[in-house]
Amino acid sequence: MDKLATPEILAALADRLGDWRKLAQPLVARYRVAGLGEGAAFVAAVAEVAAAAGREPDVRLGSGFVELALCTADGDGGRWITGADLHLAQAVSALARKHGLRAVPGEVAQLELALDAVDFDLVGPFWSALLTGSPDHIVRDDVMDPGRRVPNVWFQRTDAHETPRQRWHPDLWLAPEEAAPRIAAAVAAGGTVVDSSSAPSFTVLADPEGNRVCVCTAEGRD
Repeated sequence: MDKLATPEILAALADRLGDWRKLAQPLVARYRVAGLGEGAAFVAAVAEVAAAAGREPDVRLGSGFVELALCTADGDGGRWITGADLHLAQAVSALARKHGLRAVPGEVAQLELALDAVDFDLVGPFWSALLTGSPDHIVRDDVMDPGRRVPNVWFQRTDAHETPRQRWHPDLWLAPEEAAPRIAAAVAAGGTVVDSSSAPSFTVLADPEGNRVCVCTAEGRD
């Protein structure tokens, strides 16, 4: 598998794939459609091109939008971006232009959940069984539902502790250009920036009671 590094992916997006954004694992594009009929016609055209390429993108068709996600799974269930994904993304963008659709890349998002855990081997199978129906859907230190029905869960190593503290935190993946305005909106709504030293890769925020969340982008990653 020709796994691409994040800088390679971002360079391709900047060069020829402006409709798409890299999130935690997939490339995602979201298009405005006038209604279900227009969206279904576009999805049918994408399905034809994808089938010819031997690919099956994830597709969401909803009120006023079509969203597509592309990635390639390895033998262990890990999800990566390959040259084939970039090629299909380019073909989808061309179809969108043909159908007169407008991309809204700033609206794409992906939610992951992180849990502080002392012993991943002990707690991982529980969360995999609960969320996916099987204890075996573990990829490295992540729980990944093969049907992509629920957010990925990853486990952050921590020392054992007696004092209760926040152990869950969400990771919200956004298009890079959306991170700053989303952070500003959260701060205006009462939040605070706890740590921006790793921005734009991730910025740690807290709500008014101190519960933390990370706003993540693909920029600044390997």
